[in-house]
Amino acid sequence: MSLNPFEFDNYMIQKQLFRLGAFHIYNSVGALALYVDKKIFVLRDDIRVYTDESKTIEVLTIKARRILDFSAAFDVWDSRTGEKVGVLKRRGFQSMVQDAWIIMDAQDIEIGEITEDSLLLALLRRFATNLIPQSFHGTISGTPVLSFHQHFNPFILKLDLDFSMDTNKQLDRRLGLAAAVLLTAIEGRQESE
Repeated sequence: MSLNPFEFDNYMIQKQLFRLGAFHIYNSVGALALYVDKKIFVLRDDIRVYTDESKTIEVLTIKARRILDFSAAFDVWDSRTGEKVGVLKRRGFQSMVQDAWIIMDAQDIEIGEITEDSLLLALLRRFATNLIPQSFHGTISGTPVLSFHQHFNPFILKLDLDFSMDTNKQLDRRLGLAAAVLLTAIEGRQESE
């Protein structure tokens, strides 16, 4: 296992079939890079990211600022250093039709966004079938930095995360992975509704 789980350009996130709120994140060589444990049945989301399933080394904390906020803001912290990495904020009513998130730096300044692939596909997913895989694209100052692509699998949610277009490393990989974790958690919530 790599000493730095945030050094890769490609990851695959997979929800566990029988464990609510648990995900595995594999790096580009197929090794477990991170393990996610989201507390369920809580009013304020609290997600912890660890180096493995033993949960002995916590590397990220993702916490909602408020209880049940429609345009929720999630602070992302490096658990090892206590450093605030940044903020991911849902774009409120716009996200009802097409998922959209604001990427902010550690000082809460907007630096980019993540949006669902297309309005038409987003509407079909919400009102016709949730079997259409989702895709998201992220930009920093208009420059592409990441993409998420969901696999077609009605039983287990799998999502590919690609940072390869971010050759100048404009986006902190910790913040990009936190965004993928949030999208996986939100998608899981939508599936159960």
